[in-house]
Amino acid sequence: MPLYDVMFLMKPHVKKEALLDLVARVGKHVFRRNGVVCDIKSFGVVQLGYGIKKLDGRYYQGQLMQMTMMATPNMNKELFYLNKEDRLLRWILVKHRDRQFGLEFLGEDDDKNGLEKLSRLNLMGDDDEDEDEDEDDDDDEEYNVEPDDTKAE
Repeated sequence: MPLYDVMFLMKPHVKKEALLDLVARVGKHVFRRNGVVCDIKSFGVVQLGYGIKKLDGRYYQGQLMQMTMMATPNMNKELFYLNKEDRLLRWILVKHRDRQFGLEFLGEDDDKNGLEKLSRLNLMGDDDEDEDEDEDDDDDEEYNVEPDDTKAE
């Protein structure tokens, strides 16, 4: 299962009990779908870059929370019930793409993606090798090495 972050931006006047109730409800939904909630962070009240207009006014502050979870890929569709939540200003689900868990982490699924076999030189071309050779020539000039003419006589 992939790792996701759910960011909740809630209205600034929402009490902590209501805030925790919403987060617990999302956590129970994840748990019912065989997911795991890994971490919950609260960033407190944050100033917004622009006002968010809702039916009851415009908000320039919000309470920001982050929930990290491992869930099924269809979790995005299942969280759309949050759109009807009147305590929320915004919410977003972000997938961690560079992390590997489960069988991928153990290395059993390496043959699926052949990108690991490519080296940096193959991706960038042979230009890097030419630059390295030029740098080696510059080192001789730096130390003022002069050819030894006494052996030629």
